[in-house]
Amino acid sequence: MEWISRYQFFLFDFDGLLADTERLHHQAYVNMCAHRGFDLKWDFHRYSAAAHHTPTDLRDQIYVEFPDLYAMEPNWEVLYQEKRQFFLDLIEHGVVPLMPGVPELLLALEKADIKRCVVTHSPLSLIQKVRTQNPILDTIPHWITRENYTHPKPDPECYHFAINHFAEPDDQIIGFEDSPRGLHALMETKAKPVLICPPNSTYLQKLLLYPNVSYYPSFKAIQEENAP
Repeated sequence: MEWISRYQFFLFDFDGLLADTERLHHQAYVNMCAHRGFDLKWDFHRYSAAAHHTPTDLRDQIYVEFPDLYAMEPNWEVLYQEKRQFFLDLIEHGVVPLMPGVPELLLALEKADIKRCVVTHSPLSLIQKVRTQNPILDTIPHWITRENYTHPKPDPECYHFAINHFAEPDDQIIGFEDSPRGLHALMETKAKPVLICPPNSTYLQKLLLYPNVSYYPSFKAIQEENAP
């Protein structure tokens, strides 16, 4: 883990990066639509393609899929809150695991006393549920949740907020994301951007064309590559 000493501040997304929550988000949208009488037949890859690019793609594509849902409830915030409750219900009935390599990395950062912060679109209530199931997440001292900023990723506001509040001017900063939305937000800061996602991700090849972006399929792969 000597590689972590190259940086003085670590930035992390949360869903799909530290915690394996993305499939639960997918299922929560399926449940929300079913609750309204609509059968969302998207598989996980279809869901990811809609969810990981812009803040409104998922909303827009669900409404295109189900124009009667839009007629029933045009206020997306109402549907989003319903989806959020279905997500919390899923957490209540099962444990959310951490992604491969995450526990080892968090323990190493704690031992080295390196500054670290989560910057997530998820609300605090959701984060608290997952942290209760995975106490090692409490080793991360700083958490920027959806309540702390105005403009969602890919706007870099949330990352600028974290850097301005917790980093020193001369810090070498590294950030980790698993989606195009998050990576584009990170690239608008002075942090070194690292993409963590499966090698079969539909957006991987396009994102690797950007300069200065590093890629690994998992945190475990980073540790293996940098092993002595």
